[in-house]
Amino acid sequence: MKTPRVDFLYLNEQDMIDAGVLDMHQCINEMTEVLKLLSSGDYVMGGKHDNSHGIVVSFPDEPEHEGMPKNGPDRRFCAMPAYLGGDYRVAGCKWYGSNLDNIPKELPRSILMMTLNDADTGAPMAYMSANLLSAWRTGAIPGVGVRYLAKPDSKVIGLLGAGSIGTSTAEAILDAAAKAEKVKIYDVYSPTAETLKQRIESEYPNLEVVIVDSQEEAVRNSDIVNLATSGEANPRIEKEWMKPGLLITASSSGNFDPNHTIENIRLIVDNWKMYEEVLDEDEYPYNNLAMGVLGRLFLDWIHEGRMTDEKIINIGDVINGKVQARKSEDDIIIFGLGGQPVYDVAWGYRIYQNALKKGIGTKLNLWERAYQAR
Repeated sequence: MKTPRVDFLYLNEQDMIDAGVLDMHQCINEMTEVLKLLSSGDYVMGGKHDNSHGIVVSFPDEPEHEGMPKNGPDRRFCAMPAYLGGDYRVAGCKWYGSNLDNIPKELPRSILMMTLNDADTGAPMAYMSANLLSAWRTGAIPGVGVRYLAKPDSKVIGLLGAGSIGTSTAEAILDAAAKAEKVKIYDVYSPTAETLKQRIESEYPNLEVVIVDSQEEAVRNSDIVNLATSGEANPRIEKEWMKPGLLITASSSGNFDPNHTIENIRLIVDNWKMYEEVLDEDEYPYNNLAMGVLGRLFLDWIHEGRMTDEKIINIGDVINGKVQARKSEDDIIIFGLGGQPVYDVAWGYRIYQNALKKGIGTKLNLWERAYQAR
């Protein structure tokens, strides 16, 4: 019989590293399991239809009250709760504050924490640093896409965006693309591209890694292209640049010719129900600089009458064998993805389990017996 005492594990960023949060191969495995559960429906997120990305707190451009923060670039708070079933059977919530003005203070733009809770009692199990957890689970999803959607002989990879998400995504893609021979990097900020180039070369000395001067160079003749840009750096991908059989994985939005894309490209997402939830949370146009992801672009196209949701495929259905990824070797695929709290719950739970096994972290007591137990 369990006692009324409640303890939980606190994991700081170094604890998370020691417990394996940077193990991209294992993270891809975990995200594959999550996407299977999304396909089968064994999960719950927030929102009217249980599929919300999260709840955002933003601020007015001109606050009426003294001391209230003023709206600014990437300035917001966000809570992302979820329950995940399967072998996880755990609830959790990622909470973060974001402000671009953090950068001059030598702080990350967003500062994230993750709580895991017992699915029956609601008692906390762990409270953990989540910046790396979030970055790696985001990077891992394109890795899942490469495993299940890319041609097995893919050799050339184009990376548009070399920031933190572009870096973790590059690691995932290279983990999944076993026959990769060349990586092309494009970023509007050349020092960032150079940093990623050096990192890839140190980890994959047999790869040819080059920095290119344009988005077109990054896309042309590539077998896999990843989009990880931000803000106004919304890449325009021309149809003439796309090689037959190309897979485009997109952690950010992109600018595509709608008619050509709808008629000629297979559109796959991580969880279409999450984007449908946006219909009750936002208004057209759904794709914007603040929340620019391809699922929202597809919502715009549906709203404009260009296509129906029958065009959309969930990658979990591909993984579970319900749908075929490709009808031919020359099929071009766009895989659009967005952040979902189920990802954080899964990767956080795995790191928590690793920490317990390795004796990592600080055990904290919530109470011996709750003051108000009834």
